[in-house]
Amino acid sequence: RTMISVEEARARLEAAGQSHLLRFWPELSPGERRRFLGELAQFDPAQLRGHCRAAAEAARREPSAHDRLDRRLEPVPPEFIGGVGRSDPDTLKAWEDEGFLQISRSRVAVLLLLHPYSCRLTAFVTSIIHVLNIPVFKCTFILVQILFLPNQCTFHFHSRYIMTSEFTLEPTENFFKENNYFNLARSNVVMFEQRMIPAVSFDGKVILENKGKIAMAPDGNGGLYQALLDNKILEDMEKRGVQYLHVYCVDNILVKMADPVFIGFCVKKGADCGAKVVQKAHPAEPVGVVCRVGGVYQVVEYSELSPETAEKRHPDGTLVYSAGNICNHFFTLDFLRAVSEKCESKLKQHVALKKVPCVDEEGNWVKPEKPNGIKMEKFVFDVFQFSRDFVAFEVRREEEFSPLKNADTATKDTPATARRALLSQHYRWALAAGASFVDGQDRKLPPMPRLADTEDPPATCEVSPLVSYFGEGLEAILKGKELKSPLVLEEKVAEELGAQ
Repeated sequence: RTMISVEEARARLEAAGQSHLLRFWPELSPGERRRFLGELAQFDPAQLRGHCRAAAEAARREPSAHDRLDRRLEPVPPEFIGGVGRSDPDTLKAWEDEGFLQISRSRVAVLLLLHPYSCRLTAFVTSIIHVLNIPVFKCTFILVQILFLPNQCTFHFHSRYIMTSEFTLEPTENFFKENNYFNLARSNVVMFEQRMIPAVSFDGKVILENKGKIAMAPDGNGGLYQALLDNKILEDMEKRGVQYLHVYCVDNILVKMADPVFIGFCVKKGADCGAKVVQKAHPAEPVGVVCRVGGVYQVVEYSELSPETAEKRHPDGTLVYSAGNICNHFFTLDFLRAVSEKCESKLKQHVALKKVPCVDEEGNWVKPEKPNGIKMEKFVFDVFQFSRDFVAFEVRREEEFSPLKNADTATKDTPATARRALLSQHYRWALAAGASFVDGQDRKLPPMPRLADTEDPPATCEVSPLVSYFGEGLEAILKGKELKSPLVLEEKVAEELGAQ
């Protein structure tokens, strides 16, 4: 880091209106002073002043009826939507073949948006190993998503990128090192950090995390575009021959990584940008909607829709604004380069009111019980507006979307619901492959009914991603077999069953 003197730091902070940051300077040790000056040297006074003003003003601005987008809103036109339930088998097969072709030519890379906070990383690891108790996924949630691909892709798929933050880079790197990168070439797993920005109080003052450190926060998953430039990732992709990216967030246990059908659909449509969506469960479901506003594609937050608009239906009874965003996207490399180099500064800053641990005016460390600070974030999907050829691809929620956002004390999106969604999916795969199940007393278990979110499948069946990527190839192993629950279908077990 560039170093500055304390005098220069005082002058810069005074120009930015943030001179309070040095109020505990006399109490800092020499080492703490050096580190703090290195941190302060990062900030341009004018930019810091602008950031703090913008954050405070945005937090004060109350949404009003004038902010409603209803009159300018349009759903995505049907001709720009594909999907598993919308297309015939031959069309889906053609898209899949195109996706496999692009993957086989090493033109496709995946980019995982890791949650920026270490607490979430720890929660994922803990959940998968201990709470979810899914043996085939002992390699953790992150690894499941970043490593396993259909067999057709394995020898051609070289590029895996992970965007981390200051909080998650080191533990993620250590995890891969401890496991020898799971026999992947280290050079093919590229980790890079997103930027950190100061948390700001409601009166526009930068918050101190401790007496000699600013409370910093990652700039949201929309920080991807600046991070690609900062870390020269676009150049790395170009050298590897990457042309298409599958970009997705870490918190979806059912993500279909590098989905050949989705990639093929986007390539065949000539898209520069695409989004997977699920049908909203009900009009008031708190998910953003992929749609057009004034002819421009974007994700409109559920809170921005009036109840009347959210409840609009087609003559067949389906919701007009049904395309729920699941943060699962396709980009061409050319599009990523264009938005990163030319459009990043135009992205909207979103306000998040947070409980930011800090020191008070007397220097006491406090953990607030209610929001005391503002964190500004950009969202990865806010670049849809710059797309010239946008498409959406609708997938079945039960097959591809079960987010993990909350602790098990919540009612939805918890480790328990994630585990249930995964086991239900694998049980459906086994039944579709022609298997049946019996319990420990050899009593035949019924086929899987339509389950509520709170119901477990009749049998416990786990399919290793080393055996099947998305249910394919299981018929040759399981057809006509009567299986005992619980079943963990790992490679050795699959070989034994296939030989019977």
